[in-house]
Amino acid sequence: MKTINDIVYWFISSGTATVLFIFAWKYFKPVLEAKKLHAKTVQEKELLDVLEKLADTTVTSLVNNQALTGSDKFKEASKIVGSTLADKGFDVSQTTVEHAIQSAYEKSNLTPTNVAQSVQTGVVTNTAIPTDKIEDISAGQIKTGVMTND
Repeated sequence: MKTINDIVYWFISSGTATVLFIFAWKYFKPVLEAKKLHAKTVQEKELLDVLEKLADTTVTSLVNNQALTGSDKFKEASKIVGSTLADKGFDVSQTTVEHAIQSAYEKSNLTPTNVAQSVQTGVVTNTAIPTDKIEDISAGQIKTGVMTND
């Protein structure tokens, strides 16, 4: 038992324990920082997921409220989402809440969809030249630079 005590005492008094501790700290500190950063990223992702779902629910709940205008509904939804998150202990900026509300509105079926007119581009037709027999076309019948878009 005395030998074990002597080894431990030498380990501490010679500075070997300090060197090993410093070496271990240099190795484990980046690992711990990476784990901390990963945990923070996962937490923020979960917070944004909660924010998105809460915004979707709030926008949907205010749809049938005819007493409010669109701007008032936006303000009310922002207030509801912001206060709900604050009550749960989440610290989210008002700008982020407003972006989530806007995104929820745009994803909902409340947003009017504009059907783009189908425009055909890049189509060149030349109706002046008969295409039944290409050998019978004289040079005077060929018109260059004529484009029509039917």
